[in-house]
Amino acid sequence: MELLGATASPFVRKVRTLLEVTGYADEVTFTPVTAAAVGQADTTLTAANPLGKIPVLLRADGPAIYDSRVICRYLDARLQLDAYPEARLWEVLTLEATADALMEAGVLMVYEARFRPEDKQFDGWVEGQWTKIDRALDVLEARWMSHLSGPMDMSQIAIGCALGYLDFRHDARNWRGTRPALADWADKILATEAMRATMPTD
Repeated sequence: MELLGATASPFVRKVRTLLEVTGYADEVTFTPVTAAAVGQADTTLTAANPLGKIPVLLRADGPAIYDSRVICRYLDARLQLDAYPEARLWEVLTLEATADALMEAGVLMVYEARFRPEDKQFDGWVEGQWTKIDRALDVLEARWMSHLSGPMDMSQIAIGCALGYLDFRHDARNWRGTRPALADWADKILATEAMRATMPTD
């Protein structure tokens, strides 16, 4: 199998970290590609995913699959990773959806500054994205720490990648300042070997 992606993408990191955590990183070759928010994406990528978005998993026994949640579920089933334990499946899926929404909002904030002309940028829209992030982080701190501190599953991997992306791209927002339990948890998971192996780079 081959994973198409970019090292800066938190969605790609989520898939790569799942493979690192479970000891299956050698089962999937990672190939960097360019996914363009504006302009032409890598033709290797668009041939596999007409939307031109990453990550994409190429398989010998079927068509390419995407996005990160689909890929993670597929790898979990194929490799029997037990990343989605049945006993707490709905909690895991809810937290993974929360992580993906955090990452999406964070990426959109970056795109607004990077790709939109300065005179067309809308500060209110950017702040609206951060408000979503802010609310979600407050809920994680208030309601989900017992789950996050439990046995490793896909929810911890996804939330860890989301918080890592906030550190990577939005550290000036100081999300950690009012969330000591979540910040402490993030420090621990981001220091693990799997997370260090998948640290984002430009």
